[in-house]
Amino acid sequence: MHIAGQLKTGHRSDMAADPTAAPAGAPSHELTHVDASALHGRPLRYYDLVMAAFVAILLLSNIIGAAKLSTLGGFTFGAGILFFPLGYVIGDVLTEVYGYARARRCIWAGFCAMLFMAFMSWVVVSLPPAAGWDGQPAYESVFGQVPRIVFASILAFWAGELANSFVLAKMKILTQGKYLWTRTIGSTVVGQGVDSLIFYPLAFLGIWSTDQVLTVMITNWAMKVGWEAVLTPATYVFVNAFKRGEGLDVFDEKTDFTPFKTGV
Repeated sequence: MHIAGQLKTGHRSDMAADPTAAPAGAPSHELTHVDASALHGRPLRYYDLVMAAFVAILLLSNIIGAAKLSTLGGFTFGAGILFFPLGYVIGDVLTEVYGYARARRCIWAGFCAMLFMAFMSWVVVSLPPAAGWDGQPAYESVFGQVPRIVFASILAFWAGELANSFVLAKMKILTQGKYLWTRTIGSTVVGQGVDSLIFYPLAFLGIWSTDQVLTVMITNWAMKVGWEAVLTPATYVFVNAFKRGEGLDVFDEKTDFTPFKTGV
């Protein structure tokens, strides 16, 4: 299947000079199907906004949600799990709408932001408190970080998000752009699996019993995949809205899938 530069419906001969241009007078629901390589240098209307939302949710879910345990219906969980999967939803939107390379760029941006957040937290917590300020214990409780857990979290995020994006991009080609739900859920099964397999053993093996590590790892993986399934309708809404806004449907047929590039 060769998609680059071809319009799925209503193809026009004057599209050859610019395979990413929307056809003149085309209805808003018609999309130009292009390979991701054809986007180089093309202005994208919403990419920077989606990237900002991705990094913001990533940082906030780690800062606000990670430090609190909550109990609902007799079940105890980290409060951040309610919002952290939104990062995977936005990651799915990035890959589905803009392709793997641009999603990879956002993942690297999130990775660097998490590194800076960890460094800034360490510096601020380490600074001696002023005389008369009694908030240091609370500050340390919320923002103090165990290096082992920080390292595990950042590495797991990077590997899990890249795996998620890779699987979704490959499945999009295999399904010829159909059955979005299979890609979003299938990629999350893999991506969150990689995330959990890295994070929990690195962060807690030797601190918790092996049974505890396995139980929490499997439970949290299942909850995150479940959240992805529940949020599938929202994913459809955002994907379709951004595709219509850009006028494009991007496929990664010629993409270099190495995880170590930051450019597009």
